[in-house]
Amino acid sequence: MYASSAQNGVRDRLRLFSGRANPGLAKEIADRLGVSLGKLHVRQFPDTETKVQIEESVREADIFIVQPTCPPVNENLMELLVSLDAFQRASAGSVTAVIPYYGYAKQDRKSTGREPISARLVADLLTKAGADRVISVDLHVAQIQGFFAIPMDHLTALTTIAGYLQTKDLSDAVLVSPDVGRVKLAEKYSELLDLPIVLMHKRRAGGSGTPEVVGIVGDVEGKTPIIVDDMISTGGTIRNSAEALMEAGSKPCYIAATHGVLIGEAMTRLAADSIREVIVTNTVPVSAEKLAALPTLRVLSIADLLSDVIGRIHRGDSVSEVFNRGTEQQIHIPV
Repeated sequence: MYASSAQNGVRDRLRLFSGRANPGLAKEIADRLGVSLGKLHVRQFPDTETKVQIEESVREADIFIVQPTCPPVNENLMELLVSLDAFQRASAGSVTAVIPYYGYAKQDRKSTGREPISARLVADLLTKAGADRVISVDLHVAQIQGFFAIPMDHLTALTTIAGYLQTKDLSDAVLVSPDVGRVKLAEKYSELLDLPIVLMHKRRAGGSGTPEVVGIVGDVEGKTPIIVDDMISTGGTIRNSAEALMEAGSKPCYIAATHGVLIGEAMTRLAADSIREVIVTNTVPVSAEKLAALPTLRVLSIADLLSDVIGRIHRGDSVSEVFNRGTEQQIHIPV
C-alpha cells in the first residue's frame, strides 16, 4: 500500500490504467497498490478501428497500463499501441507497458527463409508508440528482452506456482520438461521443490503437426509427474505428453504453466484421465465458462508480484530484490 507516500504526493503521480484485455487483473493490482484505476475509454468504430480517450489529466504522471496481448492478439496489441501514443501526447512523465502475456513471442527467430521476426517487430512498435519501459511475465524465450532498446523487466511466476505446488503431496513427484527447450525451466522448479527431473524427447512427423513423444529420459514408473511449461494454448501437445507418461507407468500428472491461453479444443483435451490438475496464472483472463468446463483447472493470481514491481519502479527501488524472497511468501490462493 502507498499510504505513507500519499503525504508527499508520490502516490498522486502513480497512475494505473487498464486496457480491455484483462481488467480483472488490473483491478487486483490497483487494490494492492491502494490506488484507483484511471479513466480510459476505449471503443471501436463500425469499421473496427480502435479509439482511445484518456478521461483525466496525466501530465507528468508515472503511467502504468496493464494490457496482455492475448487473443484476440492483434486487437489487444493495437489497443495497447494506440493507448501508449495517447499517453505520450498527453504529456505523461513516463509510460510503462505492463504486458503479462507477450503475444507473438513464439516468432522470435527465422526458422525458414522469407519469414519475419515478429517478436522483434512488436518490441519496435511498443517503443515507437511511446513505451518508456516494458514489464512482462515468463516470455516464451528470455532473449526477447534483447529486442528492446528500453528497460525491459522480465518477471517470472515460477515461485507463485511452486508455492502452490508445495501445498500438494510431492513425496513421489518428478518434474517433467516437455521438450529440451524447457530444461532450464524444469531445473529452476527442481531447485525450489527439490525434485528429480525427467526429460521428454519429441519430434514432428514430416516437420509439421502436433509433436509426438519418441522418448522419456528418467524414471516415471509409479511417480506423479509435474509437467512445466510457459503456456498452454490448444492443449494437444500437453495431453499427448501426459498420455505418454501414463503409458510409461506414471500416475496422473499435474500441469503447470504461466499462461493459460486455452483456445480451440483445449478444455476438452485437458479433461483427460492422465491429467490430475491444470495450474495456470491470471496473466491471461480465464472465463467462468472455462472454469466450469474444466473442474481440475486452478488459476493463481500474480497481482502481488506485479503490484510489488510497479511500486518499486515508481519509487526507484530495486526490482531484482523481488526474486530474493522465499517461496513461501509467493503462495497465492486460486481465484
